[in-house]
Amino acid sequence: MSTLVRHRSTNIVTLAPGEIISDHCSAGDIALVQDGNGWWTHFIGENGEIDSYDAPFDAHNKALWAAKAAAEFDSAAD
Repeated sequence: MSTLVRHRSTNIVTLAPGEIISDHCSAGDIALVQDGNGWWTHFIGENGEIDSYDAPFDAHNKALWAAKAAAEFDSAAD
């Protein structure tokens, strides 16, 4: 089951194994997804496009803090 953290008006959604980003996220959200390599931080665009960092984080907490930092940066640009 996915979990949601709202930070600086950005939804950060941690997906459970097998969950699909488009089922749980909208434009402007950040999705945290685990695979065999670690935790990926995905940014959801206006048309559903997904942009990601070039490497996963080795722990959920690190991916979450990176997502929070990105949300802070995005809120400062407004």
